Amino acid sequence: MARKVRHSSLETRTARLKLDGRRKPYRGPSLARGASLQYRRNKGNGSWVLKASNGHGAYWTKAIAQADDHDESNGTTILTFFEAQDRAKALARGDDGCGDNAPITVDAALTAYRADLEARNANPYNADWPRRHLPSALLAKPVALLTPVELKKWRDGFLDKMVASTINRLGRCLCAALELAAQHDDRIQNRQAWEVGLAILPNAQEARNIIISDDKAREFVAASYELDHQFGLLAETLAVTGARPSQAARLRVADLRDHPVQPKLAMPKSAKGGGRNRSAKKTERYSVPITPQLAAKLALAATGRADDAPLLLQSDGSPWGDNPGQRYHREVSAAVTAIGLDPEIVTMYALRHSSIVRMLLKNKPTRVVAALHNTSVRMIEAHYSKYIVEHSDEICRDALLQSTLPDGDNVFALAS
Repeated sequence: MARKVRHSSLETRTARLKLDGRRKPYRGPSLARGASLQYRRNKGNGSWVLKASNGHGAYWTKAIAQADDHDESNGTTILTFFEAQDRAKALARGDDGCGDNAPITVDAALTAYRADLEARNANPYNADWPRRHLPSALLAKPVALLTPVELKKWRDGFLDKMVASTINRLGRCLCAALELAAQHDDRIQNRQAWEVGLAILPNAQEARNIIISDDKAREFVAASYELDHQFGLLAETLAVTGARPSQAARLRVADLRDHPVQPKLAMPKSAKGGGRNRSAKKTERYSVPITPQLAAKLALAATGRADDAPLLLQSDGSPWGDNPGQRYHREVSAAVTAIGLDPEIVTMYALRHSSIVRMLLKNKPTRVVAALHNTSVRMIEAHYSKYIVEHSDEICRDALLQSTLPDGDNVFALAS
């Protein structure tokens, strides 16, 4: 039988009821290395609180049950001092007291999620991104002890720093990691914590699709070449194809179809939309036409390289990687500033959005535009309809009802 630790100030209800009520827990006995039992005096029954170390210099706390100050113990929600010790040890070190069975923390859940993403050939950045924004206290906390309140507080802390759609994407990445942890650990029974605490923010479906004119797009590409030739080549490829940066980064030398009149790229699909077959989707290609000028530049850049080598490289010869935005954000900011636009508003994705709207305004079928940009008709209609109206002024102006006829058209023959 496990040894019981004595503590005269807390082990009896008579002793506990003599303590003053306060929010800060009273220190109790040390149960094991890095774990101790504490007691919070409340108006009714007090609370037993576990304080445990994450092994990296930080601690987490969790109220594990009520104390039997006024009501008798039921072995579940109301515990005696010695029963609370057993519960605290189980939570701190695992049900069998073995360190290898310790509850998985948020930090460990993100690590496991990253490994899962890599195994499925998905983007590991989806696991790295939440870690950059989580405080050490949350990273150190066991997933089984998370509450809706603390996750909601974390999510809402970004309301004045990010747009709602970005907050939702960040939350979904964390939710995926926590859900994966729950699938592999039956002790995690608090899915409500992230389902409620990280619930999708409403009215966040409006995309920030920034459209720039064709002249500004050309200036963007020219400014990119002035900063760095390889970055300029990436920018021109995105401007001409309307592809996502992550797609262009996965182009191979063999994907260039250098026809003298009708050159094309076999663009890798993005595999957006989730599912377990991401790896298979990302190997699929679809044909995208490009200009002969771009084809010539790409052919020159690919000279002497193997067919399976990356087509687009950084200036140091390394690939752009799964998340190229991390590597070119300074160049984008400099290029956007150089052409007189706001880098806080205009991003590399403006080239994609502008490509979609350009084709729509030239009366290309919506289905064709969707296919060439690896998206759906539904997404085109949902996110680009209003931009079509805003940028179709000149096309529609000659169809407006005029209050007077133009000169020369207001002469009528008189009846004889």
